[in-house]
Amino acid sequence: MNITLRQAIVQRVQNKSNDELQEIIEDSIGGEERVLPGLGVLFEIIWQHSGENIQNELVDTLKEHLQ
Repeated sequence: MNITLRQAIVQRVQNKSNDELQEIIEDSIGGEERVLPGLGVLFEIIWQHSGENIQNELVDTLKEHLQ
């Protein structure tokens, strides 16, 4: 069975506690570049399941820190 990178990342984090998910994210941020696709998949999930207000806040935060 072939699975995509996206599916593999989702499977890796399924059934994790909130603390475990936070630890995965924090350990990935600023780490090796090979973890960036994983963070991208997690961000994609957050984005797809966030309301417009949260999406706007995320974009504002990003814009503010790109300057």
